[in-house]
Amino acid sequence: MCSVSGQPWSQVPDSSVREIRVVLPSVLQPLAGGQSVLTAPADGPVSVGKLLDAVTSDFAVLARRLRDETGALRRFVNVYVGGDEVRRLQGLETEVAPGQEVLVIQSVAGG
Repeated sequence: MCSVSGQPWSQVPDSSVREIRVVLPSVLQPLAGGQSVLTAPADGPVSVGKLLDAVTSDFAVLARRLRDETGALRRFVNVYVGGDEVRRLQGLETEVAPGQEVLVIQSVAGG
């Protein structure tokens, strides 16, 4: 695996890109108009919370599926920035730079 500054190569922000991509799992794609990737423009780093606000502004049901009434991530939703789960970083205050991808994964329960 190639890396620069300790980040996986695919997660190194591209300074020429002025947007942040949010990748959704197939189970959430119908709530985003069938899209697998949502993008938000960004001139600089933004918090995960502000990013989620931006990409879900047109998708109220998706917003409610990701966050509860207090604005916290739902227990079964995991969000990754640079390969790290945001709860292990600064939560919704974790910064994301333009050119990075944010991965949303919904936990699946059952037996």
